Amino acid sequence: MFRWYKNAKRCYVYLSDVCSRPREGSDAHRRRKPVIRESRWFTRGWTLQELIAPASVEFFSKDEERLGDKTSLTQTLHKITGIAVQALKGMPMSCFTVEERMLWAQGRKTKREEDAAYSLLGIFDVQMPLLYGEGQQKAMDRLRREVQEHHSISLPIATGASFDSYNEGHNARCLPNTRKQLLEEIITWANSKDSKSIFWLSGMAGTGKSTIARTIAQLFASHEQLGASFFFKKGEGERGNASRFFTTIALDLVVREPGMLPGIRKALNKDSIISQRALKDQFEKLILQPLLEIQQARSQSLVRVVVIDALDECEQEQDIRAILQLLARTKDLQPVPLRIVVTSRPELHIRLGFKKMPNGTHQDLVLHEVQRSTIEHDLRVFLEHELGEIREYHGISTEWPAQHQVLTLVEMAVPLFIYAATVCLFIGTKGSSPRKNLSKVLRYEKSTFSQLERTYLPVLDQLLDMQENDQKDEWLLVFQDIIGTIIVLESPLSITSLACLLRLSREDVRCWLNSLHSVLNIANEDVPVRLLHLSFREFLVDPQKQGKSPFWVDEKSTHIKLASRCLKLMSGQSGLRQDMCNLVGPGVLRSEIDDRVVANSLQPELQYACRYWTSHLTQGQQDMLDGDTTHLFLQKHLLYWLEAMGLMRESSRCFHLLDSLQALAGPSASSISAFLHDAKRFILRFQSVLADAPLQIYSSALVFAPKKSLVRQAFVNQVLQQVEMLSTREADWDACRSTLEGHSSYVTAVAFSPDGQLLVASASRDKTVRLWEAATGTCRSTLEGHSWEVRAVAFSPDGQLVASASEDKTVRLWEAATGTCCSMLEGHPEYISDMAFSSNSQVLHTNAGNISLSPLLIVLSSPWQQEQSSNILVQDQWVLRNQQRFLWLPSEYRSRVTAVDSNIACLGLASGRVVLLRINSRASCINVNY
Repeated sequence: MFRWYKNAKRCYVYLSDVCSRPREGSDAHRRRKPVIRESRWFTRGWTLQELIAPASVEFFSKDEERLGDKTSLTQTLHKITGIAVQALKGMPMSCFTVEERMLWAQGRKTKREEDAAYSLLGIFDVQMPLLYGEGQQKAMDRLRREVQEHHSISLPIATGASFDSYNEGHNARCLPNTRKQLLEEIITWANSKDSKSIFWLSGMAGTGKSTIARTIAQLFASHEQLGASFFFKKGEGERGNASRFFTTIALDLVVREPGMLPGIRKALNKDSIISQRALKDQFEKLILQPLLEIQQARSQSLVRVVVIDALDECEQEQDIRAILQLLARTKDLQPVPLRIVVTSRPELHIRLGFKKMPNGTHQDLVLHEVQRSTIEHDLRVFLEHELGEIREYHGISTEWPAQHQVLTLVEMAVPLFIYAATVCLFIGTKGSSPRKNLSKVLRYEKSTFSQLERTYLPVLDQLLDMQENDQKDEWLLVFQDIIGTIIVLESPLSITSLACLLRLSREDVRCWLNSLHSVLNIANEDVPVRLLHLSFREFLVDPQKQGKSPFWVDEKSTHIKLASRCLKLMSGQSGLRQDMCNLVGPGVLRSEIDDRVVANSLQPELQYACRYWTSHLTQGQQDMLDGDTTHLFLQKHLLYWLEAMGLMRESSRCFHLLDSLQALAGPSASSISAFLHDAKRFILRFQSVLADAPLQIYSSALVFAPKKSLVRQAFVNQVLQQVEMLSTREADWDACRSTLEGHSSYVTAVAFSPDGQLLVASASRDKTVRLWEAATGTCRSTLEGHSWEVRAVAFSPDGQLVASASEDKTVRLWEAATGTCCSMLEGHPEYISDMAFSSNSQVLHTNAGNISLSPLLIVLSSPWQQEQSSNILVQDQWVLRNQQRFLWLPSEYRSRVTAVDSNIACLGLASGRVVLLRINSRASCINVNY
């Protein structure tokens, strides 16, 4: 019925209980404006959709006088019903939250109790059977389930990254009367129409950036202006990298801007694994396009603030650059303008990233350059508040602390708020004397101590001093073992998991950590132990402290120990085995397995070991040898590990993880090197089934693996007995590493990046260029913008730029890392079918002439005055050497696709064959391989 009303040109409402003629004794206002507020029509369930759906609704009194329409009575109807004015004006229902729409129906009555739910089907755009007799409660429960399913979107998020998450909820906010000027400046910036879209708040470690970010997020959330938040945290899995950055932001935004939902759902329907695509694709499909679609339906601007904290703690510098470049594209978004607050340390790559933004995109403020008097005031307020709390808790006299002691602490702290926070935690340590602890802190006042030493030495020195002289060395070994492990973990673990990984009792770990609450966040045994601040890690692993500080942690040796412990855990009695979840049936799909079953079968410490054992090995930089622990693990447990990774939805990482180990296998480790090579081929061949049905790794994968596969040979006893291959089995892996699929039409050109890590392919009819990972065949990014088929592609010598030429007579330059189009060159008189960058990237050599990229002007000159590292070129029916015709190609060898790397020419023929020519530049020798 909702659709019927929506498609109607005009609807008429007859209010049988409203009279337009004045009654005796009524005042003049009532004569002019009949009272419609009390009409029963507004209390009925089914009339809600009759009011909202039609574009035009006219109201008539019982004496047939026109009272007005939905447009002229908008404010009156809003006051009567509580329905948002925008909804009455025709804004799509998807722009309003489920809670808002439920409120509109509150208090309405229906003759049949189930209709309280059924009358809302159109409001929520869902369908379900009408089961009269089930009762109102069951009908509403079914409706809510349908609505939840309809409005839910499946995107992976970085757990704990939002400002109001459990992980961040207990962290500090700014105290009243501190940071006043800064907070007011940010609020004014966010609400000004003329503001730049990005506010960069930078500052050295410990200056309070995260505390300010949490306060900002909370302030805007309280005013219903917050759009999203993401707090990076180094060493905390997805919070430490960008893999789930945009998906987390998108989910946060859609909760507050439900109008994004159709756009996000459309993106997921088109590409179900959009969350695994390049950051550019995630940003465009999950954030930019859905916001632009809201723009078409909304006439009133509503600012949304996005808070991004500790961007410098994101692992990959190229991801940081990509994030900054993509965020700059939100500059002109309307009518949902975004205001983005970014906090970070002023690292060089971040400064350069902001510098590359277009003019007028961002403004910045450097925290440690704020006036010293302001910082001193805020530190003093903070210290007086915290020490006052300690004084009250311990029942100390009001004279403590002395004024000069507070002033000394302020002087020692400037400009580091982390110093003030840490020493207050230390001074207030339970079971100790605050007076004595404060005296110990003040001993480090002298200038010979750095600020990090002043921050952490009082805590650690006291613990060491508490030990007997003959026990100090043993205490330091345990410190290295437990604290060293905590600070180099890739993702935090609970006390319970740490005990399992380190093979210690929970009691020992808990007792040991109880004295470190001033530097560690320890909630209970089953909650991950976290550093209160990254500077604690930096203090302990500082290379300059080696041999000088008893607390120094050797990162490399700690990583080696952790890798060994991960391997022992995975191969132990309670470690990995076949069919970890006791599924029995080999055909069970991953989508059919409840995540809780996986969590119960793979404990957090075992999941950690599976995800990060290779990372610890590579960071430990210890060479692998034939027959060592790693080699034996792979030979006995590789398939169990692959199954576990599939169950954890991490199978896409397996190839890269093993590939990272290849560099650790030296020339003498030929056996493990060969096994790793074969394992990577095995994963490439069967990675799709590993992700979809993990137990097929023991059946399909082993059944169809080649006879000479080292993995198959190692696990031949586990080959599925019910299947026998009667035909001749493939002897070995074929030459095809992977097939790159995704283009919707013919591929016309390919080019390898200089480092060989990327392959660019452009389609002749789908008008796109795709960037692929050469090793895995994974599509990194789709470059869209050309209006006609793309004929040529080329990489710049440094691999940072990709050029594409199209029959639309344009050349586009793209950033390889982000997929962003940075320039478009127009006006070519001829189609360009071949091109290459000059060695200095200042010129594009094409068959139609040379294009100068320095001033970004098209300058045509003699074709193919080529300056490239290779002296080989394939042009039409010739192979050129040193720009001279060298080898004529018969018609059947003239290629549709070519790629040249050093002295090797790759010819992709129309027949589907690929021919490789190795041309020796010093002799007349040509090697041909098919």
